[in-house]
Amino acid sequence: MPASTLAPAPTASREERQGQALMLAGGLLLGTLGVFLEEAGQDPLTAVWFRCAFGALALLVWGLASARLGELRLARRGLLAAVAAGLLMLVNWVLFFAAIERSSIAVATVVFHVQPLLVMAFGVLFLREPFSRRQGAAVLIALLGLALATGLLDQWREIDSAYGWGLLMCLGGSFSYAAVTLIAKSVRGVSSFALSWWQCAVGSVVLLAWPLTQGWPAWGAAWGWLAGLGLIHTGLAYVLLYAGINRLPAGRIALLQFVYPAAAVLVDWAVYGRALSPLQLLGVAMMAGAIASLKR
Repeated sequence: MPASTLAPAPTASREERQGQALMLAGGLLLGTLGVFLEEAGQDPLTAVWFRCAFGALALLVWGLASARLGELRLARRGLLAAVAAGLLMLVNWVLFFAAIERSSIAVATVVFHVQPLLVMAFGVLFLREPFSRRQGAAVLIALLGLALATGLLDQWREIDSAYGWGLLMCLGGSFSYAAVTLIAKSVRGVSSFALSWWQCAVGSVVLLAWPLTQGWPAWGAAWGWLAGLGLIHTGLAYVLLYAGINRLPAGRIALLQFVYPAAAVLVDWAVYGRALSPLQLLGVAMMAGAIASLKR
C-alpha cells in the first residue's frame, strides 16, 4: 500500500518538469518573432497572411502525425465560434505587427501582455465572474507597471505620434485576443489545436486577396523569414506551449507565460541594441508579478 501510494509522485514531478521545459521552449521561440518580422521587411497584412498560411500547414502536418485531424470537424456552434475567433485573431496579429513597426519589439510585446487583465475584466462584465479586493489591487499594480513599461513617463519628450499609435494598436490587439479567450472559454468541444488551426485557416482565406492584388515579396530571404512566422512561431511554438500547459497547474502557467515578453526584451536588445530603461524594466516586473498573482 505505501509503495502504490507514493508511486505517482515521481510521475507527476516528471510531468511538471516536462511541462516547464516545453513552455520555456515555446516562450523562447516566440521571443524571436519580432526579429523575423523586421528582417522580412514586409507590411503587416502580408506578414500576417504568411503566418496564417504556413501556420495552418504546420498545424495540419502535426495533426496528421498525432492522429488529431478528426478534431477539426466541428459542429455548427463550434465552427461559428472558431471562425469568429479566427477573425479576431486576424485583427490581433495585424495590429500587433503594425505596433512593432511603430514602437519596438520589446515595448509592443510587453504592452500586448496586458491582455490577462482584459480577460478578467470581460469575465466580470459578461460572465458575471466574482471580483475580489486582491484582484483589484493586482489590477492597479499591473496598470501602473504598464504605464511605466510603455516608456511614456521617462521618454515623453522623445516620443512621436507614430509611437503613440503603435501603443494604441497594441492595446487594440490585446482587446481582440482577450475576446478570443472569452470565446474559447464559452464554447465546449473545441480543442486548442482545432481553434488554432481554424484561426490560421480563416486568416489565410480572408487575407489572400492582399498579396494577390498588392504583389508577392521578391523571392529570396524574405520568404524564409515569413515562412518562419508560420512554421516556427505558430506551428511549432503553439504545439510546444499547449503541450506544456496540459502538464502544469494554473499558477505555474501564469509565471511561464512571461518567458515570451522577457525573451522579446532580451532579443530586441541583443539584435537591435534597443534596451528598455530602468523604469520600463520595473514596469515589466510589476506587470508580471501582478498578473501572475491573479492566477494563483
